[in-house]
Amino acid sequence: MTSAPPRLALVAGEASGDLLAGMLLQALQARWPGLASAGIGGPRMQEQGFDAWWPSQKLAVHGYAEALRAYRELSGIRRQLAERIKHERPDLFIGVDAPDFNLGLERWMKEDGIKTVHFVSPSVWAWRGGRIRKIAAAVDHMLCLFPFEPALYAEHGVAATYVGHPLADAIPLEPPRPAARAALGLADGDEVVALLPGSRGGEATHIAPVFLQAAALMRRSRPALRFVLPMAPGLEDRLRAMVAEHAPDAGIQLVAGRSHEVLAACDVTLIASGTATLEAALFKRPMVIAYRMNALSWQIMRRMRYQPWIGLPNILARDFLVPELLQQDATPERLAHETLAWLDDPARMARVQARFLDIHHTLRQDTAQRAGDAIAQVLGR
Repeated sequence: MTSAPPRLALVAGEASGDLLAGMLLQALQARWPGLASAGIGGPRMQEQGFDAWWPSQKLAVHGYAEALRAYRELSGIRRQLAERIKHERPDLFIGVDAPDFNLGLERWMKEDGIKTVHFVSPSVWAWRGGRIRKIAAAVDHMLCLFPFEPALYAEHGVAATYVGHPLADAIPLEPPRPAARAALGLADGDEVVALLPGSRGGEATHIAPVFLQAAALMRRSRPALRFVLPMAPGLEDRLRAMVAEHAPDAGIQLVAGRSHEVLAACDVTLIASGTATLEAALFKRPMVIAYRMNALSWQIMRRMRYQPWIGLPNILARDFLVPELLQQDATPERLAHETLAWLDDPARMARVQARFLDIHHTLRQDTAQRAGDAIAQVLGR
């Protein structure tokens, strides 16, 4: 007699978590047809039959200052969610990224006898290493995206599995540049800069204006340069207004979503630090990484950093493969200069693309299969 398909509770924060959780749920549905899942998620998860009690965008806060303003609402959501999960008693709780929200929730679940898995290790190797004790109290099994992470957890008695990165499986080793350019109406010979200022509202506020001002500077020095900006859901009106204010004559092409198509089509990208930088590396695109946030959040964060890099491609390479311009260094002038420097140095572009290909091979591990195997072990199935 076969057992019933498992029932899972998941919480995924913002667009990147929804993307990862959607890929995971697709693999788990293939393993266990009829699997039921519910909690906090977005459209990619809902495509896999996920019952979203709250949308994942509720957790998309940017920096400490914004998190403090949203604290009361988020605390209320977490309490209500915990009560509902404990009442419904799923077979497993899976927290996808969003560690500040999920780890406390996972501790409550574990204390109540519900097994917990966390998908996407918090960056304890980069900053706030003390969280590993909190993780040990909350998580039965950690699913790690990067190969150096399981050893760190083994030192603290936390079971962990390296599963690779699902984006490395989803993105082809050879980017479909001609098809992407044709779909976006770009000519094969165009020089194209992709502008990716982040998917969260707070990021748009702090980062998009300087990106757009940098684009205006680049356009003045190179009138033939093309710019494409993929707009994250919910930010379309705000970004259109920002373009009209900061770069009305730069000819910026705005597209709804389609960030992978834009990355495949571009020559170089000006990009906010985060998961998108790894996506850019997997598309073998040279980039300039930038980040700006509330001044108080920046002062708190900079004191807790353990290493000189913030961009995932640089962290994985343990080297400054691509420039990083942070906070006051992320001026329109410097962003424009570093972006154009890539276009002026084809040999440098080729070298970094070769390094990105090595990273792609390392991360391409059939993540869905590996994660499913680890989850099956936790479930004892």
